Amino acid sequence: MTATSFHLGYVPGVTPGKWTRMWAERRPGVPLELHTVTAAEAADLVRAGTVDAAVARLPIDRTGLHAIPLYTETTVVVVPKEHVVTAADEVTVADLADEIVLRTGDDTLDWPGGPPGRAAEYAPPTTAEAVEIVAAGVGVLVAPQSLARLHHRRDLTYRPLVDAPGSGVALTWPDAENSDLMEEFIGIVRGRSAHSTRTRRSEPPAAPAPRPPSTAGKRRPARRRR
Repeated sequence: MTATSFHLGYVPGVTPGKWTRMWAERRPGVPLELHTVTAAEAADLVRAGTVDAAVARLPIDRTGLHAIPLYTETTVVVVPKEHVVTAADEVTVADLADEIVLRTGDDTLDWPGGPPGRAAEYAPPTTAEAVEIVAAGVGVLVAPQSLARLHHRRDLTYRPLVDAPGSGVALTWPDAENSDLMEEFIGIVRGRSAHSTRTRRSEPPAAPAPRPPSTAGKRRPARRRR
């Protein structure tokens, strides 16, 4: 049965526009349906078949899934524009030791030594809500740079947190035989050309060209003498 569309989940902060344009060029007859998903649910939606694949934030539970890392985002600290850390171009974890740092429910950063700063009494469930709290003058927020940009406000800014762990982003899909559409999308995110043998649609092999008749064993007619 031929699939009529390809469903891609992606977490906030990811911008799939380039992949969408390339997909439309290569598979004009198959729509690419985009679905915004949370970091916590991305892997489960792929396993359930709700989406064909997802661009998720690492780490994820890879049970029953393939995953290929795509890139790692810079981690930043979001603060009010007049905050003391804005005097520097970069910030370290030690600079946040006395700060109230909001811990969000959708945070995926892996802190081997524990998160920086002092934990707030309230843990907002989402980054969007945490940004609003920072704007109200309560604490600071550590988050991937793309989320800081997504929830940008004029009264807030951010600085790179140079010694913080990065936020890994990966493409994940079911651990099964890949369909032609799945191979196509993997090729797109990996930068393969449209003419790559791994992204090309399956086509029957061309019939071999007919061989010219053999002349072996045949004698040419003798030339007549004049």
